[in-house]
Amino acid sequence: MSSGSGTSGEIKADGSFNRQVNKFTVPFGTLPGELPVEAGRYRLLWSAVCPWAHRSVIVRRILGLEDSISLGTASPMRPNLPRVDWEFSLDEDGVDPILGIRYMSEIYKQTDPEYSGRPTVPVIVDVKENKVVNNDYFKLTNYFETVWAPFHKENAPDLYPENLRDEIDHLNDVIFHDVNNGVYKCGFARSQESYEEAYDALFARLDELEQRLSEKRFLAGDFITDSDVRLYATLIRFDAAYYAAFKTNRNRIVDFPNLWGYLRDLYQTPGFGDTTDFHAIKVHYHLSNHIASDDHKSKNILPKGPDLSGLHTAHNREGLNGMKHKFLIK
Repeated sequence: MSSGSGTSGEIKADGSFNRQVNKFTVPFGTLPGELPVEAGRYRLLWSAVCPWAHRSVIVRRILGLEDSISLGTASPMRPNLPRVDWEFSLDEDGVDPILGIRYMSEIYKQTDPEYSGRPTVPVIVDVKENKVVNNDYFKLTNYFETVWAPFHKENAPDLYPENLRDEIDHLNDVIFHDVNNGVYKCGFARSQESYEEAYDALFARLDELEQRLSEKRFLAGDFITDSDVRLYATLIRFDAAYYAAFKTNRNRIVDFPNLWGYLRDLYQTPGFGDTTDFHAIKVHYHLSNHIASDDHKSKNILPKGPDLSGLHTAHNREGLNGMKHKFLIK
């Protein structure tokens, strides 16, 4: 994910936002030409602000892949460069300790000197080859859930059960277009018409999900699946960032009784809340030069709200499935 002025090439003639296509999409697997599944060989690069990257980190944590795939963390603030980039300024000496790079674009250029797209996260780097091998955020969690199974922790949950995959894939596609990417279609729109079209689609889908979650504890039923991870990554940023920064201001998530209870349920689940960094999220969406207002009087002020303490309150959603556990164990 990247944002703001660096997305100018992704604005269509009608003013709507059309996200760039990922270039590095070779799958993980065991077939010839696929990326070998090998513990210690890969490094996952992310920023805590990015919902696409956050969901890969959630799944990595839940499945116990932290010892098999290392993690590099970029700053929530964009460097002051003429291009959109991510910077490893959180690390000692301002470089990733494994890859030795200062900016995300360096590893993309090392991999392909002709690469001209935005250097996006999440991205998987082969540390043996010192090159990008996969930045396919749409399928990455599914690889972690399936072909990376030999390295899952004992009693790891099944987030992508085979008998539900068609339903999960359909949900993921709908959630991506109308919600995950929908907030960006609102925030990056360059015409009133395209903004309102995306806004209406976003809230129509949230209304539908609100109704769905009145009868189901989680999107596919009794257990957390990959779809819940994907929806969570947007919902948890909504009130703190998108509502104001992206003008998605019909309702906050706290105003939806079922979505709000569902969000609290997930937030209180290990792997979700403990990988969520609200300070990073707010700093990025409200202070980064590529998103924040050009008004010099306000762009350096970090909003004090919203009050997020309610995320820790009882969600009382156990009764929707009669069980206290949240995961399907293989």
